[in-house]
Amino acid sequence: MASSLVLPDAFRVRVSHEGGRGMIAREAFIHDLEAQGSSDHISIGMELVCAYAGARCYLLGRTDLYSDRHHDFIVTSNWPFDLVRSFGADLVDAQARISQIRRCLQAFEPSFQDVEPSVNLPDSFAQRVCLIPYNAGQARMILALLFDKDAFLSHDRLRDVALAAAYHSSHYPDVISSNDALSDLTDREVECLSWIGEGKTSDEIALIIGISRNTVNNYITSIMNKTGAKTRSEAVAFAVRQRII
Repeated sequence: MASSLVLPDAFRVRVSHEGGRGMIAREAFIHDLEAQGSSDHISIGMELVCAYAGARCYLLGRTDLYSDRHHDFIVTSNWPFDLVRSFGADLVDAQARISQIRRCLQAFEPSFQDVEPSVNLPDSFAQRVCLIPYNAGQARMILALLFDKDAFLSHDRLRDVALAAAYHSSHYPDVISSNDALSDLTDREVECLSWIGEGKTSDEIALIIGISRNTVNNYITSIMNKTGAKTRSEAVAFAVRQRII
């Protein structure tokens, strides 16, 4: 289908015809996406990815940053603003809660999820969203695509999109880098976090390290603030994912 998305003039978008509808030719897509590797912002290439899929709008989020509310887990999006703040955040939250084994099995595999009637999508949009999870460096990403009701969907193209999105994301170290907050943890905070991961209480950690219980709790409070975790278990899980402990 011909997307209503307006691409920058720099894109030399050549058109083929699949299923009777105009779509960006695969070779042209690959060429133009490669050319975006040196662009200033990831959004330009993601707009091209969106258009190649035949989608109306895209949202790109980091599921490994969702628990850290001090960071913007929505990387880039051209969804309507209200959808990003409500529906988009819920999608990223759901993906963040998927187990590690399921995440590995589902990587790069497009899936579809019905949109709840309470979500206020524009009338021309299909009432389902396409979700494409992938990894880029140490970052776990989710690409969510919205289509028009009469959109022609190609599974082969969606698979191409998954690989292309991962390729394009890898060109932006600031997007896929580890959480900077964790690098701010002091040696003592990391030590406390490691003992928490071993199931030790504050009293036990204080005895092991040789400091007071109140000091241990102060370290733990600092850890929570820096990682954005709500519980000790969440802080440990987040640090393990980032290979801090």
